[in-house]
Amino acid sequence: MRKITVDSKTPITKVQDKEAGYSLLEILVVLAIIGTLMGLVAPRLLGNVDKAQVTAAQAQAKTLRLALDSFKLDTGRYPSGEEGLAVLVSPPAGDNGSWYGPYMEGEIPLDPWKNAYVYQPPIAQENGRMSTPYVISYGADGTVGGSGNNADISS
Repeated sequence: MRKITVDSKTPITKVQDKEAGYSLLEILVVLAIIGTLMGLVAPRLLGNVDKAQVTAAQAQAKTLRLALDSFKLDTGRYPSGEEGLAVLVSPPAGDNGSWYGPYMEGEIPLDPWKNAYVYQPPIAQENGRMSTPYVISYGADGTVGGSGNNADISS
């Protein structure tokens, strides 16, 4: 035993235990518990990430669609397929002064999976009216079609 004094009046006795600390078995048990908890929690968190990406893609597609509608209000038309979404940030070639953009700040965003959004311009229907334009993300797999997290997202 070793005596330690805090001040001159109060002696404290401290016992040094040579077996102080954690054993390997105790550490392994704690690691097993943490691993089990992560195995239960991680899939739920990763599932939420997928849902968040789909929600973000839907919101971005709607924002792009609103910007297209603003472009149409100013110019009287939707962009052509050749012009695409680029006319939302810079005026189209041969602009007659009706473009009052930019309709989006910065550059056209990529979808949450780092793919470009696809612009489908309106087409003439049988009744003489024009269809609505679409802004499409091909989802996690980046290809047309699919289901679940790989489904196409459009607005």
